[in-house]
Amino acid sequence: MAKTKKKTIVIVAAILLCAVLVTGGIIVYNNFFSTTPVDSDGVVGKISDSWDVGTSVDTSQNSKKSGIQVPGYGTAEMKAGDKSLHLSIGNPKSNECGFYATLRLDDGTVLYKSELLKPGSGLTEVPLSKTLEKGKYSAEVYYECVTLGEEHKPLNSAESEFLLIVK
Repeated sequence: MAKTKKKTIVIVAAILLCAVLVTGGIIVYNNFFSTTPVDSDGVVGKISDSWDVGTSVDTSQNSKKSGIQVPGYGTAEMKAGDKSLHLSIGNPKSNECGFYATLRLDDGTVLYKSELLKPGSGLTEVPLSKTLEKGKYSAEVYYECVTLGEEHKPLNSAESEFLLIVK
């Protein structure tokens, strides 16, 4: 009897140890290695919390006093039929507000709409809701600025226009 009891305890301990290890592995994976894509009006994009502007935004001390910083663009290029655009869309770290960014053509076609971008977050590979044919398009990133509180109250907005060249 003593042998059977000891064997049962060892089996139960082994099962509990395996359960703890599996649960710990799942928790570590979900918190450190998993990258959940962000759904934005049916278009998936990966928002990074360590976004780097990559554009000409003046973040000097004098500029901070003048208000909200918004990235600017000149031109962007992509291949016809591509499903994403390499463009740095985000919220500079120096801002004290959130952004909702919408990439759209001048005819109103929305190519991408982001979730809330907190200061320092953004993306550099923008997934598009539709592909484009060869040509030159007038485009813009429309930034809606909101408070960072729970209500996300509207502040102001800005448009950053650029030429989109599809080859």
